[in-house]
Amino acid sequence: MGCGGTLFYPLLITLSVALITYNIIISANAPLKQGFPGRSSSSDDSIDPVIELPRGGGSRIRTDPKRTRLFHTAVTASDSVYNTWQCRVMYYWFKKVKASAGPGSEMGGFTRILHSGKPDQYMDEIPTFVAQPLPAGMDQGYVVLNRPGAFVQWLQQTDIKEDYILMSEPDHIIVKPIPNLAKDELVGAAFPFFYIEPKKYEKVLRKYYSEEKGPVTNIDPIGNSPVIVGKDALKRIAPTWMNVSLAMKKDPETDKAFGWVLEMYAYAVSSALHGVRNTLHKDFMIQPPWDTEVGDKYIIHYTYGCDFDMKGKLTYGKIGEWRFDKRSYDRSPPPRNLTMPPPGVSQSVVTLVSMINEATANIPNWGS
Repeated sequence: MGCGGTLFYPLLITLSVALITYNIIISANAPLKQGFPGRSSSSDDSIDPVIELPRGGGSRIRTDPKRTRLFHTAVTASDSVYNTWQCRVMYYWFKKVKASAGPGSEMGGFTRILHSGKPDQYMDEIPTFVAQPLPAGMDQGYVVLNRPGAFVQWLQQTDIKEDYILMSEPDHIIVKPIPNLAKDELVGAAFPFFYIEPKKYEKVLRKYYSEEKGPVTNIDPIGNSPVIVGKDALKRIAPTWMNVSLAMKKDPETDKAFGWVLEMYAYAVSSALHGVRNTLHKDFMIQPPWDTEVGDKYIIHYTYGCDFDMKGKLTYGKIGEWRFDKRSYDRSPPPRNLTMPPPGVSQSVVTLVSMINEATANIPNWGS
């Protein structure tokens, strides 16, 4: 546990200015179509956007049972109420699942990378590294722009014992022990996102990934999470990820094209720039309510609101008679013993609410 050094940001600004000079002037592209939840002028940066998600298939995950390669789970977060309660639930299930894994588990340690610049009251509950946020105004209200720099500080200032890193997020619940899905140092493992489309945005991406680097398809359709990647590879990727993110945000065309997922594109580009490819695993996680069964998946990602009528019919886009949406709890954590979904609601949603209820019932001082 600790906090970042005072010399970090002069270096950050120097590096970002250098990368912002990335050239190749190209024509404008259409913006990424996204839907956003309603937010008042008083809303803080804790509210996530909603991206329309179609139903999708899955792919079986195969691992090598002969090797034990530990990975460290890292989660970046602000000190908002919204991020904090999610981190507490996430860490509860990390501990429980890891304890159930038994000998030979590849799940190593856990760190919440808190990019608020100061310790909070949960330092003793959750293993935490305190990172310095970007200088005031640099994120332009895009709070996740703090994520890459927070990883840079953590990787530079911490003695991480494991050779691999799982980059996760506060709204992930681990359902069962996760094996190290990365093939090796230069072949990570990642979840493919349907809305990360490098080919569609090739003209924009060529500002950051020149034609000399190879085809734009070298850029995987991923974000930085969930990703399992070699620690040494991530140490090389992270500074580039930070600077590409800053450069993209400063460029109006790129900012308009990528919107809320800009930082995800920045990671995908940076991974490709360093020659790190990723095996894509659709079975890495599910996203209720669209994914209806947990099955063999490892993570529940509860980024989408779950709205149903009392007959168990999904009413997405319309507030349901029964609902669970993390955005309902941006100012205070969800209460203990949330009402369970009505009969007919998908197993994935029932599992999600059950797991949140178990966590809140067992985490000390919940809601205080």
